[in-house]
Amino acid sequence: MRLAAISAEPIDVGSVIEAVGDPHAGGTGVFVGHVRAQDGGRDVSGLAYEAHPSAADVLAQVIEDVLTEPIIAAAAVHRTGQLVVGDVAVVVAVSSAHRGDALSVCTALIDTIKTQVPIWKRQAFDDGETEWVGL
Repeated sequence: MRLAAISAEPIDVGSVIEAVGDPHAGGTGVFVGHVRAQDGGRDVSGLAYEAHPSAADVLAQVIEDVLTEPIIAAAAVHRTGQLVVGDVAVVVAVSSAHRGDALSVCTALIDTIKTQVPIWKRQAFDDGETEWVGL
C-alpha cells in the first residue's frame, strides 16, 4: 500500500496515480468517482460525506487485503465534507505488471471500499429533500 487517506481537502488525482507508480508496472487501473448531477432520477444539488474516526484505518486494511500477487501497489483517497456536483469524491489506483490485473483489482477495490469503509453520504436534492446513503 502506498497511500490510504480520508481527506477534507480536494483530491489531487495525479498524486494518487503517482503513488502506485513503479518501474515494474506495465498497467495502472484508475477509478475517479465524481459527484453526479442526478441519482435515482432526481437532481442532486450537492452532498456531504462523513467518516467514522476508524475510516482511514479500515481503508488501509482494505487496500492491504488486495495487495496479493500480481498487484504491485494500490492507493485510495476518499473525500469528506461538503461537495458539489462535479467534485472528485474518491480516487483509487492499482498498478500491476499487466493491465488486466490492475483493472480488475481496481474495480474490486472500489467495490469493497463502498461496502466496508465507514463513510456515509448525505445527498441534497434540488427539491430540498435530503437522504443518507450507506448507513
